[in-house]
Amino acid sequence: MNESNYVEKYSYSFVLGSNVLQILIYLIGIYLVYLLHPLGVVFYLAYILLLEIHLLNKSCIHCYYYGKSCAFGRGLLCSLFFKKGDSKKFIEKKISMKDLIPDFLVTLIPLIIGVYLLSTEFNWTILILLVCIFILGFPVTGYLRGNLACKYCKQKKIGCPAEKAFNKKK
Repeated sequence: MNESNYVEKYSYSFVLGSNVLQILIYLIGIYLVYLLHPLGVVFYLAYILLLEIHLLNKSCIHCYYYGKSCAFGRGLLCSLFFKKGDSKKFIEKKISMKDLIPDFLVTLIPLIIGVYLLSTEFNWTILILLVCIFILGFPVTGYLRGNLACKYCKQKKIGCPAEKAFNKKK
């Protein structure tokens, strides 16, 4: 891939689209958690907030897109709250599937709750929301990242631990 295939700054419409996807996942999750217990929403939202802060503070500060419009807008957001880190730390970081579990839980928690709710009493709305959150959380998010965001990411060219974890040479 040559230099022109990498995106220096993602368009705001792309960032908006990727964030709408994430917000839809969050909203469906919030609703399913709410159905189980309204207080659970507080814990679910706190979990999401802590996860996002951790991502900004531990990864985004070291990324090439710090202060720029990355595919998810976090580079700009990060620069508003945290000082720039060391790009070498981003490149040297190693991640495994264990490191990705907290991200997957954002979708898995509502999925598990929804399955539980369906097992206690069938409800078409819950079933439809389960299908939606599964499709948005896994195949759609995977496609967005793999074929649209990461494919053109300049940090990938420099070195990305997620790219290394997902695309291990066979």
